[in-house]
Amino acid sequence: MARTSHNESENRAGSFFLATLLLWLVSVLLEIAFNKRRELLFILVGCCFYQTANWVVRSCVSRDPLFVNTSVSLLHSTITSSSVVFILLNLWLKEGNKDIFEHSQLVGAAWPWAYKALCFSCGYFAYDQWDMLQYRLYSGRIPSILVHHLILLICFTLALYRNVTINYLILTLICEIHSIFLHTRKVRRMAGIRDAKSVVVTIEWVLNWVFFFVARLAAHVFITAKLIIDASKFDKGIELPLALFGMAGMNLLNIGLGFDLFGAFKREMWTSQSNHRRE
Repeated sequence: MARTSHNESENRAGSFFLATLLLWLVSVLLEIAFNKRRELLFILVGCCFYQTANWVVRSCVSRDPLFVNTSVSLLHSTITSSSVVFILLNLWLKEGNKDIFEHSQLVGAAWPWAYKALCFSCGYFAYDQWDMLQYRLYSGRIPSILVHHLILLICFTLALYRNVTINYLILTLICEIHSIFLHTRKVRRMAGIRDAKSVVVTIEWVLNWVFFFVARLAAHVFITAKLIIDASKFDKGIELPLALFGMAGMNLLNIGLGFDLFGAFKREMWTSQSNHRRE
């Protein structure tokens, strides 16, 4: 009976997030068609690109839905983090560090390639939401991963519609550097490489923790602090409340991720020690 109730809760959650995804898609299509926002086509390009990558992995490597999803997520993290580093490096080479983190730059301007990169990444989150719903790659009554993607889709899309806080959102994507190691760990374990004492796994865990604290935790805390410090500089409207809401959600999810990561680290070390004792 409890099992049936649990499944019904997951089904309701899936239906809710599917409905929000469809509403999001209709909104984007209407914005492109009626407001002639052709630059938003890069969102659909992102969706199609990652869905194509999904089909390629499924056809050529493995048909396991979790492996396919994780592989495409690894591709997204690699492309997005490389794009963010390129955008920031290009900006630094052209202008130095002058006014990069000024309020007017972060809110009212868009660095070269930033708008397209944000559209492309937004397309990925829509694709990934659909893939997880299609293959039920989530669990719980309120699946945190689906909540995470919904928050990002709302924040990214509204920013793209209004052409504001583009650079702020690019900075939030620095966390994708850490996501590379999260997804690498998943793929590595699915490939059967689980010896925590091996050099490769040790290096992976070191990089995982370093970039969790630097590229994810510290970066998002910095952005949140910057928003609070510059709160008086925002015009009256939805931008500041939405930005603070989004970052509050991201920081809470980061804390949860940190606990999950620590739990996974302890389990992997304990399992490895147990295996070596038996040998």
